[in-house]
This record gives sequence, structure tokens and C-alpha cells, in this order.
Amino acid sequence: MVTSRVSQSHRESLLVLSDVHLGSDLNDHPQPEGFGKRSVKVDRDLVRMIDHYRRTKPRGDRWRIVFAGDFIDFIGIAILPKDHALATEPSVEEREHGLGNAADHAIEKMRRVGARHADVFAAIAAFLAEGNAMTVVHGNHDVELHWEEVQNEMRAIIAMHAPVNEEEDVARRIDFAPLFFWAEGVAYIEHGHQYDAMCANEHPMLPVSPLDPRRIARGFCDVLLRFVVRPTRGLREHGHEKMGIFGYLAFGMALGVRGLLGLGVAFARAVIEMFRLRREWIGDAAKKIRREHRRRVVRFARARQIQLRRLDALFALQERPVIQSIRGILGSVLLDRLALGLAAIMVLAVVGAFAVHHYTLWFAAAAVIAAWAIGHRWLAKQRKIDPDDQLKERAAHLATLFPAAFVVMGHTHVPLELPIADGARYINVGSWSEEEDQGDAAYRAARTHLVIHVEEGTPVAEFLTWESEIGPKRFGA
Repeated sequence: MVTSRVSQSHRESLLVLSDVHLGSDLNDHPQPEGFGKRSVKVDRDLVRMIDHYRRTKPRGDRWRIVFAGDFIDFIGIAILPKDHALATEPSVEEREHGLGNAADHAIEKMRRVGARHADVFAAIAAFLAEGNAMTVVHGNHDVELHWEEVQNEMRAIIAMHAPVNEEEDVARRIDFAPLFFWAEGVAYIEHGHQYDAMCANEHPMLPVSPLDPRRIARGFCDVLLRFVVRPTRGLREHGHEKMGIFGYLAFGMALGVRGLLGLGVAFARAVIEMFRLRREWIGDAAKKIRREHRRRVVRFARARQIQLRRLDALFALQERPVIQSIRGILGSVLLDRLALGLAAIMVLAVVGAFAVHHYTLWFAAAAVIAAWAIGHRWLAKQRKIDPDDQLKERAAHLATLFPAAFVVMGHTHVPLELPIADGARYINVGSWSEEEDQGDAAYRAARTHLVIHVEEGTPVAEFLTWESEIGPKRFGA
């Protein structure tokens, strides 16, 4: 049974939320006035929610707030390296697109986030000063938390807001989870990006570049954000990945001829960068990373007293990053469908030239169009933009692999609750990330969160959303 024994060591009440994306509007590239600015309302509601649970007595010994990934939006931050004193010399690409993901670069980003969202960190500090705890699960937007120096910087920023003489205690109550948070029989929590080929990292315990271990290995989402999204005026961080060829063409034409050409050049450079990154994983340096990753996984298993076979089974469930294969790269940036379309046009041109004198060839033209339509549709199905189905399917396996009453993820920004294997439930806790109002079509973050208690040995959960004028309310009610 999935609802197996509850770990006797688990005496905490859990408060779980995901995809806060602090720092998402820190962008030094020119943008229209007010474009992409993070909503003041969502931060205000986040602070109020944390304060609410600080004042609410937990049913367990204390509260533990678990941020299930993408707490900080490191890869969405574009800070140009102007006057920063850095030990890791910025590359040509980093001078153009913004500080990278080396430890010292990420620390500079973390400091900017700390200043930008001081009210959020102050609320967390007050929450922890009451004796509560905090766990930050790594997501695809904050893989930089791999660096211990960056973790310590976050601890220092939060502790800075703590009451006098309580700074060290507050800092000690913060920990980080590179893979997952698991309270046996109660909850298994991870971000979910490892089941999304466009965002997965092949070595989550050692996510560094084989050729430059001072930096994190970049994936598809990182490259597209840095090369295309952030430098392009009016292109949003969230939603661009769902645009098709015609969507990008329409957007580019709205920018004018110069803007369209610039967008095309940005895409071309991004594709070249992806192929360069793919080559990093061929050779002895990549083999060395794989061996070291394995050693770290073994140490992690021993330290957490988790059977190694469970971790191996977990890694087997994860997707291979698209950037690892030529076909994956071409499909992810729609080049496969573009090539198919161009090939169809060329064949139709040849057929059309002969069809003037041989009318029966018009049937061949119809066959070419039909073949293009079938091929286009097949390639479209291969490009998985929404990983919702993968996360749902993997959740059932995870509930058995790591026995828990609740399997919790984020990543998709879409809140969801449904039953899975043997009485367990899968819950996606949505997001706390939105931009300032942009009219009636503005996206509003779900502001959802999960509260889990253990009552008389039985895990009980409430899936809630925060209403500004009301407080916590059952999600969907």
C-alpha cells in the first residue's frame, strides 16, 4: 500500500508552494515602459500568507515551509556585467546577455533579488524566528542553488531580517534539497522539471558543464531565455514556448523588418549555441562528470538512508534533455517542421512546372500536400510543450517508489489535484508568479498552496488558494 507507515520522526506541519520566481523582472535589456514588471499584488499576498501561517499554531511541533522549486528565477534574470567585481571573468556571451550561472555570478543575482523582494525575505525571517523551518527544493530556474556559496548567500539575506541575536538560529533553519523532500508516508515533494525534456538536467546532483565546471550546464530553456526572450522587446518569459512558427513570424513582423531580422538572428544564434552545448557531452570530460555524479548519488543515498535502487529507479523515470540530441534540438525550435515545409514547397514547385503539360501530375501535388500535412502533424505531436501528462504519470510511480500519501510538484504553474496509486493523491501546487495587470487577458497566479498535517498517524492535507481580502480558501470552492 502507498499509504504505508508514517515516519515517526515526522512531527512537522508542512506548508508547500511552488514557482514564486522572485527576481523574474530583473532585466537590463531595453523593454517597453512597465513591460514584464512583477505584480506588486502577488508579493503582497505572499507576504500576507506567510504572516498568516506564522500566527497560526501548527498541529505538529512546528511549521516547515517547502518551496517546491523555482523560488528564485536565476535563469530569467538578465543583469549586464557592468561594474561587478567577479572572480569568474564573464564570457563574451555573458557580457551580451547578462551574468551567467557561475557561483559568483549567481551571488550577484541573489543580492539583487534580496533587495528587490526585501519584504518577502523579511516575512520568511519572521516565520523562521518563531522556531519554524524552511526547505528549498531546486527547480530548473534556480539550479544555481547547487552552489553552496549561493545557498549561504540566501541564508545571509534572510537572516539579515531576523530579530537581533537570532540571525544564526534563523539561518540554521534553512536547508536545500537538490532532488526532493520526502517525509515517509506523508509527502514526496519535487519540482517536476526532470520529467520535462526541455528543462531537465542530466545530472541533477552535479549539474555543471563538463568543459567548464565553474558554470552550470545550460539546457534548452536557459538558452532560449538568454538568447531570444530577454533581449527581444515585448517577448514574455512565460508563454513564448507555446508559440508556433506562424506565431513567431507574426510577432516578428509586428516588430518591423529590423525586428523580424533581429529575432531570426537571435534564433539562429540560439540553435548554434545548443549544438555547441551538445558537443560538451561528448568526450572524457563528460565521462568524468558522470562518474562524479554517480559518487554523489551514492553518498546522498547513504546520508539519507535511502536504498540506492530507489534513486536509480527515480532517475530512470526522468526525461533525457532535448539538447542532448540533434533531433531534439531541431524539434524544440521548430526547425524540423520548417525544413519539412520548405521541402514540400520545393517539390510542389517542380511538380507544378511539369503539371502544366501533364495534368495527371496534379494528383502528385495533392499527394505532396497530404504528406506534408501528415508529417507536420506527426512532428507537432513529438514536440511536448505541456509536461502535465508526464508529471501525472510519473506521480503514480513516485508514490510507490517513495511511499507517501501526497506526491507534490510544481513547474507547470497549473494547480491540480487528482487520485493516483492506492489512495495517494497527486497535487500540483500552481504558482505565485504574475506580471502587473495587462488588461483583461492578464495572467493571474493561482496563489495556491498545500497544508499537510499528521493527525493520529494519518496524513491530512488541505489544498488552498489565497484570497487577498479573505485569506486561505479551499481551492476550487
